[in-house]
Amino acid sequence: MTKNNSINRREFIKIVGIAAATGTASLYGCGNPNGTSSSTSSIGSSETTGEGSMTLRSFPSLGNDKVSLLGYGCMRWPTLPSPEGNGNVIDQDAVNTLVDYAIAHGVNYFDTSPVYVQGWSEKSTGIALKRYPRESIYIATKLSNFSNFSRENSIAMYRQSFRDLQTDYIDYYLLHSIGNGGIETFRARYIENGMIDFLRSEREAGRIRHLGFSFHGTKEVFDEVLAMHDEVHWDFVQIQLNYVDWTHASGNNVNADYLYAELEKKNIPAVIMEPLLGGRLSNVPQHIVARLKERAPEASVASWAFRYAGTPKGVLTVLSGMTYMEHLQENVHTYSPLIPLSAEEEQFLYDTADLMVQYPTIPCNDCQYCMPCPYGIDIPGVLLHYNKCITEDRMPQTEGDPEYHRQRRAFLIGYDRSVPRLRQADHCTGCGQCNPHCPQSIDIPKELHRIDDFVEQLKQNAL
Repeated sequence: MTKNNSINRREFIKIVGIAAATGTASLYGCGNPNGTSSSTSSIGSSETTGEGSMTLRSFPSLGNDKVSLLGYGCMRWPTLPSPEGNGNVIDQDAVNTLVDYAIAHGVNYFDTSPVYVQGWSEKSTGIALKRYPRESIYIATKLSNFSNFSRENSIAMYRQSFRDLQTDYIDYYLLHSIGNGGIETFRARYIENGMIDFLRSEREAGRIRHLGFSFHGTKEVFDEVLAMHDEVHWDFVQIQLNYVDWTHASGNNVNADYLYAELEKKNIPAVIMEPLLGGRLSNVPQHIVARLKERAPEASVASWAFRYAGTPKGVLTVLSGMTYMEHLQENVHTYSPLIPLSAEEEQFLYDTADLMVQYPTIPCNDCQYCMPCPYGIDIPGVLLHYNKCITEDRMPQTEGDPEYHRQRRAFLIGYDRSVPRLRQADHCTGCGQCNPHCPQSIDIPKELHRIDDFVEQLKQNAL
């Protein structure tokens, strides 16, 4: 594959800058599933080009597309401190390096959105991918019209994606996170403004090759939108699927076993998001680590989750937001080629999930949809520090516990190191602006206030 001269970092910073909590805030408004990767079914088939090669998936309904089982989620591109000191900028050199490695090792599906990385992911992704022949890659992006449902705004967002991605067609186009806000919000975002009809006409014109939707939310919304298949013809659907969410989905989300089964009934390929639950399935409690290592000493904790997500025969690709090269390399290895889970291994993971859900963590996947907070709170940072202390069994319990004072001190020091004091939970006013955008249906102000009360109690006990 030929490459043009890559843009240097200084030039890129002039083009793509991310000011903390500014600039793009207006965009945000803020059944056994497992088959074998070598078999052919009425839904799809897998193939590899040789030992050590990436597993590819194809489906009759998607024409000649051969999609890498590992898809690149572009919502966590690496960043650098802004030269102006007011936030971060995307590290385009690092993005180019990651993309180069991914493509060289068979990854050909790249998933982005107008709202990822505070609105700059599409531009950065477009710069990286423009250096490769367009026909060698599949680009997926979304209509992320969360705050302004007007037809004019929605069409403007759609057309801006083409400019930022530097392409004249989108391979996989999605209605973004359709469950947020319930069925009335879905109708306002996509039906009452005529956007579904517009996007169908764009598919007919060839500017969209495949049309689908991504889903977080209630069964009511999923069932109604999926029932539109006979009229709209959904080419693919993106769902959250992992070995915990299979039967233990959090909040208002629907268990993945139901979502996958309904798609399988209609022979609709599934794109998988959150195979690691925002990293929680790679940062599991130590006794879970020991359980997995006892079963497969050489396998990483994360590889179990990726094998699970990639095994079902109806899965087109599994998305991973890989910020670091070591994560990309490990995931490429897991899928080059995929070794499907056996039925016995699958049950082992379901038993593992039963153990994991006993830990009272907050179901934050670090998607950043709640950001920026108008009061500057680092919402994911607060929630993730709390979760980390739970999963690592470092939570202060009672003052009578001999480990209490050590754990209390470690929690507070770790909190200050993880989250600057001006961005901690005590600054939450309870405005609730974040809640409608959380795909996990977390009551964010409630959790922030609960954590703040817990922190204050720990501080008082030090006196």
